[in-house]
Amino acid sequence: MSIFKAYDIRGTHPDQIDEAIARRIGAAFARFLDARTLVVGRDMRTMAPAIQDAVIDGILSQGCDVLDIGLASTPCTYYAIGKLPCDGGLCVTASHNPKQYIGFKLCREEARPLSADYGIPDIQKLVEEGDLEPRGERGTRDQIDIRDEFVAHIAAFTDGIKKTRIVVDYANGMGAAEAPAIFSRIPGVDVVPLYEELDGTFPNHEANPLKESNLDDLRAAVKENGAPLGLAFDGDADRCAFVDEEGRTVHADLITVLIARGMLERHPGKGIIYDLRSSKVVAEEIQRMGGRPVRERVGHSFMKETMREKDCIGGGELSGHFYFAENFFTDCGVLAAIMVMNQLSKEGRSLKVAADELRRYFPTGEINFKVEDKAALMKAVETKYSDATIDHLDGVTVTYPDWWVNVRPSNTEPYLRMCLEADTEELMEARKAELIALLGTPV
Repeated sequence: MSIFKAYDIRGTHPDQIDEAIARRIGAAFARFLDARTLVVGRDMRTMAPAIQDAVIDGILSQGCDVLDIGLASTPCTYYAIGKLPCDGGLCVTASHNPKQYIGFKLCREEARPLSADYGIPDIQKLVEEGDLEPRGERGTRDQIDIRDEFVAHIAAFTDGIKKTRIVVDYANGMGAAEAPAIFSRIPGVDVVPLYEELDGTFPNHEANPLKESNLDDLRAAVKENGAPLGLAFDGDADRCAFVDEEGRTVHADLITVLIARGMLERHPGKGIIYDLRSSKVVAEEIQRMGGRPVRERVGHSFMKETMREKDCIGGGELSGHFYFAENFFTDCGVLAAIMVMNQLSKEGRSLKVAADELRRYFPTGEINFKVEDKAALMKAVETKYSDATIDHLDGVTVTYPDWWVNVRPSNTEPYLRMCLEADTEELMEARKAELIALLGTPV
């Protein structure tokens, strides 16, 4: 399987990505952007320092200077790319993947991401086929410490957070490098930390908060400490998951609504972006608040470009990525947490109460099917429900007045992914059974 993915470069170390490949990726990245200066940060994985040195060596070989920000979360790296004079940059990280993985998240100027639609295929071709011999005078590597500036920048979004206790599961990932310093600047916030030691072997559990079992320790600690809110970051801290006082997961589409309230109070009439898997309560609430709902396909590169094109102040994806125009149009887990705490304090309500009010419909969550012919099955869905409103923004979406379903192909695996929502639980279960009969056994 190729290491060149839809939104990043990622693979296992050292069989898929080693220092030699990293060096070529660095050289190809600098050459593709025709860059003069690039920012490079890295996560806490055991191989990350060596891979960072190698990718920087490749960049320098092309006559491009490097601003090395050292150990940094992906959001901190995005901030550095947005703030510092540069032509782009990358973070050496494999996000939420297990310990044997390493990779690169790449951006051009203004922290605009590279993706399969722009940049990554060009870099792949250069890495696999290109002449990447040294070019011109070798660049210089400067160490830049931007952590304190990033901490101050994110903490400045705090607005009237009342005295509260929260439990935060850092999962031994990069949230622990910066978020504790951010939370310490919020008076009255008592943090009960879990797994805040940086450890690229992930000794406690995977740093993937989308997997419900990875939230079990957080749920238990929330109840044990009587906390009204629990947070869980992924490995590179660009995502955040939320649980309420009862340990129930509050899914990211409902969190998007809470964040949107504060954004639209400060920026009336702006667009709020959300991915097409989200509950229809998201668009309803955005409209009720006087904002413009902007529906987009899944993927951070699409989200970020559409935000710029359609004047969006922010938004979120069901995967736990939340986006902020005021933070260089990037995603940041700890900033999402602050925005939620701001809003709950303003409303004087707990997350449980606020979320329960938004649970008007009945979703299945994302269900995966391993299939051979993805296109044929999507066509079968479209044919079965041909009297519905149908669109193809991402896969196929079928919409009726009282239920909808989206079936979309995975970018990297032989899977179809289905999300369905209905006005009643009975209707949801009936339509879910119909779709499973059509698509096969879920995996």
